[in-house]
Amino acid sequence: MPKTKDSALAAFIARKAEIDAMLARLQDASADHFGFAPDDINWGHVGTLAHYAELLKRITDAAFNEGEHAA
Repeated sequence: MPKTKDSALAAFIARKAEIDAMLARLQDASADHFGFAPDDINWGHVGTLAHYAELLKRITDAAFNEGEHAA
């Protein structure tokens, strides 16, 4: 695909759709306690969510120029 303004816009919209789909899946998983039954929660589950939160923080820091990405 030639590197035109229109092709850049199409690629941007395609990537945004990928992100939107991932965010929707995360929302659904969160609403379902990430598949963990509340009565079965242990510290391993807490560690798993801490890891997810750390990865998401890296993304939000980059998107909002915060943390190590702060100007």
